[in-house]
Amino acid sequence: MSNKKLCYNRGCGQHYDPSQNGPESCRHHSGEPVFHDAYKGWSCCKKKCTDFTEFLNIPGCTLSRHSDEKPPEPTKQLVDKSKADEIIEYHPPKPVTLERPPFETPLVNLKFEVSAALAEQLMNLQKNETSNVENGFSEENIPLGTQCKNNACKTTYNDVRTLSTPCQYHPGYPVFHEGLKFWSCCTKRTTEFEVFLNQVGCTTGQHVWFKEKVASDIECRLDWHQTANHVFVTIFGKKCDPSNSKIQLSPIRLKTSLYFPEQDGTFFKDMELRGIISIEESSVLMTPTKVEIKLKKKEAGSWSKLEFPRPEVSVGNNGDKQQPQSVSSITSKVESVDLSCI
Repeated sequence: MSNKKLCYNRGCGQHYDPSQNGPESCRHHSGEPVFHDAYKGWSCCKKKCTDFTEFLNIPGCTLSRHSDEKPPEPTKQLVDKSKADEIIEYHPPKPVTLERPPFETPLVNLKFEVSAALAEQLMNLQKNETSNVENGFSEENIPLGTQCKNNACKTTYNDVRTLSTPCQYHPGYPVFHEGLKFWSCCTKRTTEFEVFLNQVGCTTGQHVWFKEKVASDIECRLDWHQTANHVFVTIFGKKCDPSNSKIQLSPIRLKTSLYFPEQDGTFFKDMELRGIISIEESSVLMTPTKVEIKLKKKEAGSWSKLEFPRPEVSVGNNGDKQQPQSVSSITSKVESVDLSCI
């Protein structure tokens, strides 16, 4: 026993006779012990277990000679206690804030992506309008008994000869003020309503058999939501006509003018956006029921609101801004009534 030595190879631990130490006398593990997630094993083989006794009995995966040399102990990292009271301050990086351009920055027209369903519906709508004009909305096909639409003209359409008769009408509008009734285009005034209706027109011109449709402003529901990188503005309206619509962008401004042929009206909206956007990475998608505007954020972060509040400015049918009227200018106007239907 005194001649035997203890083998220090991992996983062996046997006493051996140096004179009988052959090249395959020792079965051991050449790797390191590994303990991870309640599993125990060796880095040199794939055998793992959860019981520590079973781990110790895992047979070695390597054959070699016994060794009586102790493996070096793992070095422990020394802790420098001289800096134990040192306070380490952490300063998070400050977010980069872009300079906000002025509201008057030139606008850029966005191109529309029109869905196939909307393009087909607009084509059918255009065909129906063309058919209506050919079937009854031209001077060559005026229904008999149609009355001239000019104010105070009593002429009705009987045949083609009616087209050559002069039209006596009032180009102005009817006014009722302090018991007097008159037309804004002439100075004849009366207190009797029948006399007012029978006043002969002060202007001679051509008959108008069909009232022209006047495009008006309409209201559409506007909604919006956002992600980390984009803001989506959705305007709900059926069959928007892209050829007569316009969406303009600047880094902080969104201006829309959307024409809806079925309502014969236009939706206007001019807003200053809460954040800064990238025009080049923004887009517009038109579908049969809505217009979706996708805006790419230039700054990281969430918008608390879509727009900054700005003074309301009325917009005319041609899209031009008009200054709001003062109270004194409105009250100075007299009441007017449309009597074209009488």
